[in-house]
Amino acid sequence: MDKIAFSVIISTYNAEAWLEKVLWGYNTQTFKDFEMVIADDGSGSDTKDLLDRMSKEVFYPIVHVWQEDDGFQKSRILNKALEKCSGDYIVMSDGDCIPRNDFLEVHQRDKEKGYFLSGGYFKLSMPISELISKDDIKSGRCFDLKWLKQHGLKSSFKNNKLTSKGAKAKFLNAVTPTGATWNGHNSSGWKDDILAVNGFDERMQYGGQDRELGERLFNYGIKGKQIRYSAICVHLDHARGYKTPESIAKNKAIRQHTRDSKSAWTPYGIVKGEKNA
Repeated sequence: MDKIAFSVIISTYNAEAWLEKVLWGYNTQTFKDFEMVIADDGSGSDTKDLLDRMSKEVFYPIVHVWQEDDGFQKSRILNKALEKCSGDYIVMSDGDCIPRNDFLEVHQRDKEKGYFLSGGYFKLSMPISELISKDDIKSGRCFDLKWLKQHGLKSSFKNNKLTSKGAKAKFLNAVTPTGATWNGHNSSGWKDDILAVNGFDERMQYGGQDRELGERLFNYGIKGKQIRYSAICVHLDHARGYKTPESIAKNKAIRQHTRDSKSAWTPYGIVKGEKNA
């Protein structure tokens, strides 16, 4: 059997309704040479039941990587998921981000040695998030500006994310003031590069652990490439009970150290300790 091209890592925690919508989104992809690796930070049995059912209904293989619930330990479960990936190229997103049908096609088209890809997301309100059905995802309606406005979406420059294609998307990617950072909801890179910097820093809880990985990739010599107007996913609304001032402050200090020391390796990643120690 030929080796799979992409491993898509999706993080989740006790959010089966949103995760199901996301999995249907990946079932619409025009680029089909991928596996789905679910990084599950301690969900109950309902998530496993969902994945068992969806495995029979989608065309792509699903690998479920689970750890005991120990509070918000996303960095740890993402590292475990990385080790289970069989593809040479990793796409990372979240269990609340439904991908448009060309999402993986864009990542495939724009991937390049020496770079990681930096995408964004399009935030939806809770009423629209709840409204979206399997049929809305299969038909692509949930990415259609007219349909979204009929259901309460306000006008905004950000709506260009949904309507830009081709030259316009390329232009907006080039001129956006937003930096090409590693964003956990929509980024991709070579597995070898991510392993070379030792994955995620497991000391980090909510707030910037994905950006810190990107900063170490940059220190390693990997550049970011902007695709926020071409690789499109819609973000379903949810509460963030795990966001605390303490975790934000701790993570800011770790990121500052990464920048100041220009370090590419974290001793708190997949491998514990200094490199080659």
